[in-house]
Amino acid sequence: MSAVRRARPLVILGPTASGKSELALAVAELIDGVELVSIDSMQVYRGMDIGTATPSARERQRVPHHLIDLVEPTEPFAVGEFQRLARLAIDDIRSRDGIPVLVGGTGLYLRAVIDDLDIPDRFPAVRAELEKEADSTVLYERLVELDGVAASRIEPTNRRRVIRALEVTIGSGRRFSSFGPGLETYPPTPFVQIALRWPRATLDERIRRRYRAQLEAGFLDEVRALAEGGLSTTAAHALGYRELLAHLDGECTLDDAIERAVVRTRRFARRQVRWFRRDPRIRWIDMPASAEKLVETWDAVLTKAGE
Repeated sequence: MSAVRRARPLVILGPTASGKSELALAVAELIDGVELVSIDSMQVYRGMDIGTATPSARERQRVPHHLIDLVEPTEPFAVGEFQRLARLAIDDIRSRDGIPVLVGGTGLYLRAVIDDLDIPDRFPAVRAELEKEADSTVLYERLVELDGVAASRIEPTNRRRVIRALEVTIGSGRRFSSFGPGLETYPPTPFVQIALRWPRATLDERIRRRYRAQLEAGFLDEVRALAEGGLSTTAAHALGYRELLAHLDGECTLDDAIERAVVRTRRFARRQVRWFRRDPRIRWIDMPASAEKLVETWDAVLTKAGE
């Protein structure tokens, strides 16, 4: 079964605060050779440990972890770079006869890895020029002219996506719509995806409790130290960090900041669930569930596929 598991790795996914990391650790300690690959767009930043629930040094000593603490929080980090590093990590684990288990909740990063998405480069100079145009209608009409297929897939009012499509089309000289089938298709993949499901009210309470625990662990001090060193736009907008930065800037009380963070995180968790529900390849298990239950589900998929 080990060879089959290496060939068809497990993905443990789900919304924030659903217990993915704890369950992944338990699975790794249950099966010899398992190494964990984080699929989290914020755990790539060094120093953002408490607020992102990054596995502790002790947990990383128990089980090998990959794709954590890759860059400074002042640096930009794109999904294409994550995809490249994830491929290297998975190949490295397999080269040592290990079993990669992916764990996380960043949907786009996950799709980039398991579906080998063709991801366009970034073209900052082109984007900066496009941003100067204040009228989003003008930008959309330009996209219609340059890439009608891409334009048909994007709402005219979605300025961010319109600009990204134009950035790629102009910068690469290749239509944005030519970069693979996109996120609307779900091709066969060797990865076995299992998502963790909680009742909404329970997950909401887990999110609130986690923020309380993070504050007790020094979250505010972590944000204060990061603010002194500077943060990239992406890092500064991370869940909880944006709200605590606002508190440190005197915009709100600490209680208000945490309440705002709880509300935003709950909304984010609902978007994650909707994203994952669109993927028909994902199996769901009700929480709480044991590592044994998770492995049993994984093996059942492998057995069925081999019949």
